[in-house]
Amino acid sequence: MWAFLSTVAVLYIQMMLVMCNPLQVFGVDGVNFSVHVENQTRARDAMSRRHHRVYQLYSRTSGKHVQVLGRKISARGEDGDKYAQLVVEADTFGSQVRIRGKETNYYLCMNRRGKLVGKASNRSADCVFIEKVLENNYTALMSARYTGWYVGFTKRGRPRRGPHTLPNQQDVHFMKRFPPGEQPDLPPFRFTTVSKRSKRVRAARPR
Repeated sequence: MWAFLSTVAVLYIQMMLVMCNPLQVFGVDGVNFSVHVENQTRARDAMSRRHHRVYQLYSRTSGKHVQVLGRKISARGEDGDKYAQLVVEADTFGSQVRIRGKETNYYLCMNRRGKLVGKASNRSADCVFIEKVLENNYTALMSARYTGWYVGFTKRGRPRRGPHTLPNQQDVHFMKRFPPGEQPDLPPFRFTTVSKRSKRVRAARPR
């Protein structure tokens, strides 16, 4: 009886220590935080500053750029086409975005039938997508509301319905491109060489 009570007491003390010092939990090996990260990715973040980026989405299948033509969506835009310039709005902890046509102010959305449409308002959850960077460095856009449905286009630039898409299909692969004349000014890359002699001199210097 006393042994049982002592065991219960030890377990109680250990539980109180963990509750008082939650950092110990993070030190445990093998803890899976993927569920926490996924929940944070899906949560709206009203505190962070909204980030707006302007770029084009080059479709791997059509060889053209995604266009928001109002209610109509296509992937037939040439490089620099005004309807192919997209404003990407990100306001979450993770990678959820809204995509708006810079010229028309219509948002890229996916309705409950999986059809890509343009909407004048972004209040609907149909207009939220999750950016996914694939192993081949292309980007895929999955509907945040309809898991497993992706933005995709045929070789002729016609939208594919969400239920007919898969992440490994080329139809859903896109490459982000800056519009002509809007490439950021990056500092030139400088190579630094280290000779064996400089290593010896550096090692010989007294500290």
